[in-house]
This record gives sequence, C-alpha cells and structure tokens, in this order.
Amino acid sequence: MLSLSHRRRLVRGLSYLYILVLLVLSLFPIAWMVSSSIKPIEDLFVIPPQWIPQHPTLNTLNSVIYGDYGRGSLFPRYFANSVIVTIGTTIFCLVVATLAAYSFSRYPFRGSNGLMIGILSTQMFPQGMLLITLYLTFLALNLLNTYPALILANTTFAIPFAIWILKGFFDTIPHEIEDAALIDGCGRLGVLTRVVLPMIAPGLVAAGVYTFLIAWDEYLFAATLTIKPEMRTLPPGIIQSFVGQFYLNWPNVMAASVLVTIPVTLLFIFFQKHLVQGLTAGAIKG
Repeated sequence: MLSLSHRRRLVRGLSYLYILVLLVLSLFPIAWMVSSSIKPIEDLFVIPPQWIPQHPTLNTLNSVIYGDYGRGSLFPRYFANSVIVTIGTTIFCLVVATLAAYSFSRYPFRGSNGLMIGILSTQMFPQGMLLITLYLTFLALNLLNTYPALILANTTFAIPFAIWILKGFFDTIPHEIEDAALIDGCGRLGVLTRVVLPMIAPGLVAAGVYTFLIAWDEYLFAATLTIKPEMRTLPPGIIQSFVGQFYLNWPNVMAASVLVTIPVTLLFIFFQKHLVQGLTAGAIKG
C-alpha cells in the first residue's frame, strides 16, 4: 500500500500529465495552422504529412496581404474594418455596461435581482433570433453596410455578461469611499470616473477583453448586415475571398487565420494578469 507522500506524488504526476495532454491538444491546431501558412501548396497535401515545413516560404502570406496575379487584396480593408468595429463595440459596450452595472449596484429597486438574472439569461439565446429584427430595423434606418450597425449588433450580445461582471466589482466597493468623495465636493459622475473605476480596473479589463473577442470573431451579423465587399470584416471577408462553391484555398485560409490570431494573442499576453484576476474576482464576488 502506498504511503501518503507517494500518493501525493502520484496524484501530482497524474495532474501534470493531464495538463500536458490538454496543452498538446490545445496547441496542436495552432501549430498546424502556423506550419501550413508557410508551406508551399504542393507540400500541404503530401502523405505522410510534413509536420515541419521542408521548404518554408512567405509567398502565401504575401498573397493574402498584397494579392496575386495582378489583383489587389481586400484583406487589409477587412482587417481595418474589424479593428474599427471591434474597438467601437468595446468602447460602447463598456460605457453602457459600466453605467448599467453601477446603477444596479448603487440604486437597487424591487425586482432588480430578477432583472439582472433576466439580462444574463439572454446569453442563452442564439444570434439568429434577433437577426431578422435587427436587419429590418437597420434597413429602415439606412444603416446597412455601416459601422454603427455592426457595433450595435455586436453590443446586444456582449453587454449582458459585461454588466454581470462589472456589477460584481461595484458591489465590493464600500459606500463609505464614495460618501467621502461626495463630502469633499466631488459629484456623482466624478466619484464614478475618478474614484470607483480605477478600483475596478481588473473588471474593466475582463469585460473589455470578453467584448473584444465577441466582436473580433463575429461572423453572422457581419455577413448579413454588410453587402458591399469593402465593408466586410475579417470572418466573412476570409470566406468570401478564399472559399468558393467548388474550391477552398487552404494555404491562404491558414495564412489569413494566422494574421487574424495575432491581435488576440497580443491582447492576452498584455492583459493576462488583469484578465484572470477580473474573471475570478467577478465570479466569486458577483
């Protein structure tokens, strides 16, 4: 029979093995995507597969960014559209979610808890339920093929969880801190912007990153609410450029996917500490 110390070592070893397996399974698709993006097309479908490129090349990346055969590429325009829509969605969502969460936290009313649960429950509904309604609304307002339409549509699905996260942080701020600021002559808006918001920075980062990911990866709204090719964002733009009814340009799809992943990776690298702190604190204290 194993002693207590041996059992602890065994459990620890199995835990490390489990984490290693999960890490390999998670990183394999990314590694294969990067590898395929720098392979010539003739090496992409060889059997057995080449895990490490034998003849690495940047021609595919150049083709995605600059175009080929004398034709320009719309990828830079898709990228710019995604940046504009994503940043706009993140800013708009954080402003609205901050005001809503602060109101729920500081001015409770009868049924406010039920309303909060109702807001969060909207996350369970698929995008398709609102697609036709949003399309007809934006059509009537002449907002199709515009950035505001995409920003508003993305916000509808990002804002419930952002409100829920931020309310959990607002609830942890003692009222006495705000009362002291009010006594010193600071207005209610000044208390929120100068005193409270700096104290919930991890929550703002968590809500901001969550909103960023929703807007950056969103496909359905972007494909439906934009008809002009030059107004497409990255997800529908890549499909339109490299995927057809009878063909699929795998090298270009892989190269474009690598370029799309870079901003998200950098975002997680820079905000990893605040993101983990924000999600865990919001989950526990909310």
